[in-house]
Amino acid sequence: MIRFFKNIIESALLILWPIYMKSGNEHSAKIVLKHWFLQKILRINGTVPWPVHPTSRVIKPENIQRGTRTPGLSLSCHIDGRNGIILGRNVWIGPRVSIISMNHDVNNFHNYISDGPVVINKNSWLGANCTILPGVHIGEHTVVAAGAVVAKSFPEGDQVLAGVPARVVKKLEPYGGVS
Repeated sequence: MIRFFKNIIESALLILWPIYMKSGNEHSAKIVLKHWFLQKILRINGTVPWPVHPTSRVIKPENIQRGTRTPGLSLSCHIDGRNGIILGRNVWIGPRVSIISMNHDVNNFHNYISDGPVVINKNSWLGANCTILPGVHIGEHTVVAAGAVVAKSFPEGDQVLAGVPARVVKKLEPYGGVS
């Protein structure tokens, strides 16, 4: 019986791996197979076309423009793309990060407010437990500290944001790594 399932898994991998690699993803075979099973068979985040951690939730993935890294692959992320999310190249998303692009109307909680997309420019890092609220634009090479709540835009770049609400706590040198 185990051999039977092993053969099915190996066959699925032979079929899926070339298709997955053509889409520009560079995940290991183990990650591809695990997430294919969780998302396509068990239907956990089944509408998301990229690997997502089973404890994370991605809403409206079709409104999310992702860069070179995979949003939602970290533990317990909440990524709400209803108003759109634009992620630049090399955007790192830590565990339990919330990116929320749509808010409720404070006068009628059943209504939602349309706003511009959340934009996070390239070479940025969202630390654990941080929250990015609707309409926020984060500049290139911005580090959002763990636990920060970003409620307004910081388009300048080369900065560290921290606190509730977030504010610039440090300026950084231009990004020197590979993006």
